Amino acid sequence: MSAGTTTLAWRSLRHRPLAATATFLAVLLGTALIGSFATLVETSFSAAAADTGNLVVMGAVVGGWGALIVLFSVASTVGITTTQRAAEIGLLRTIGATPRQARRLIAREAAGVALLGAVLGALVAAGTGRLLFDLLQSGGLVSDATRYDAGPASVGAAALLVFLAAGAAAAVAARRATRGPAGVLVRDSVAEQGRMRWWRVAIAVLLIGYGLAMAVITITVTAHDEDPYAAMSTSGSSSILVGVGLAVLAPVLLRWCAAPLRLVAGASSSASAHLASYNTVRRAHLLSGVLAPVIVLTAAAAGTLLLVNIDTRSLPAGTPDSDTINLLNNVVVAMIALFAAIMVVNAFVATVAHRRTELERLRLLGATPRQVRGSVVAEAAVVAVIGVGLGLLAALTTVVPFAVARNEGVVPDGGLWLVPAVVLAVAAVTLGSARGAVRSAVR
Repeated sequence: MSAGTTTLAWRSLRHRPLAATATFLAVLLGTALIGSFATLVETSFSAAAADTGNLVVMGAVVGGWGALIVLFSVASTVGITTTQRAAEIGLLRTIGATPRQARRLIAREAAGVALLGAVLGALVAAGTGRLLFDLLQSGGLVSDATRYDAGPASVGAAALLVFLAAGAAAAVAARRATRGPAGVLVRDSVAEQGRMRWWRVAIAVLLIGYGLAMAVITITVTAHDEDPYAAMSTSGSSSILVGVGLAVLAPVLLRWCAAPLRLVAGASSSASAHLASYNTVRRAHLLSGVLAPVIVLTAAAAGTLLLVNIDTRSLPAGTPDSDTINLLNNVVVAMIALFAAIMVVNAFVATVAHRRTELERLRLLGATPRQVRGSVVAEAAVVAVIGVGLGLLAALTTVVPFAVARNEGVVPDGGLWLVPAVVLAVAAVTLGSARGAVRSAVR
């Protein structure tokens, strides 16, 4: 039976290329991002004493923020693609497969894709880690006395970490999808509208609570510290922590926030608006996979860019400390924003691919291709509005405490143009990915 399960797993992957590709890209990019920063930590062990601090800060602290987002995105992508197979798992159960056999099938599929992505991601990280080190050295943050000294240990550890995260997410989703009776329609309905598990709520509360606690500490403690960068060290990660916490609650938040929009759609004569309002609430668990990276992308970009803007304005630039910290923050924004943007596109492709049959049924019921495309783009607009709003709310936990610490008050003295710039960029990525995915599916 073991060989038969493996054969069935590989055949299943061939018939589900888009879902497998979504998981593969998440694991590959996640491993590459974490591994790149991990090489700096390994290099710090043999670095000159003057360079050890910068390498550790960049590799461990900055890489740790990125790792939090990466591991969440990988787990979310794997969980979504596994949950989407509830109907298929129900069919396997009805023809005699046991829950254990179904879980073993899912585990082997996820392990095969994740292993390939992790290995290739480690190879990419070996090159991007060297590029990141050269960037630091060319910027004067690492002296010429230090040589790049990272081997397979750091990238291997990153690959193992991402692989284990993907495996754990697949195991949790598989257990949920095989729990209960084998009725296909019942399982599909539960997968879409089931209650959020208690441990997921606990993780979200922990992340949000920790982020808010850091914001309070910034205002009450580090704002009065003699070190001008003490406030940045406590407030800088707040937006990311709260953003990831809100992203964990994405299914519930999407259902709550999208419900009032049905009233607006009810007053509209557009068929696309009615379909979008109905599907956004009904498919909250599915679309939450898109909402989550939108929240994180907005929170990380808006919070960190405004933080750098406040720092540049409130302290004289050109000093070694300011140059180092601003470069670190800009690297964080660039790496995390790029990863989150790719995850938005990745999630929409996987989501629309899963709904291909549903979109074909709408065509058979009389909907035009334009109406089908319009409904999916309208859903993306709803997700973008809610995600941007929640992301900006998370960004406030970094911006407001740091602005207060730098004596600018609750509202920063400048740089507010960055907010609409981030909003427009996130909206463009979300709507563009939806339009491209549904155009391919409808065609």
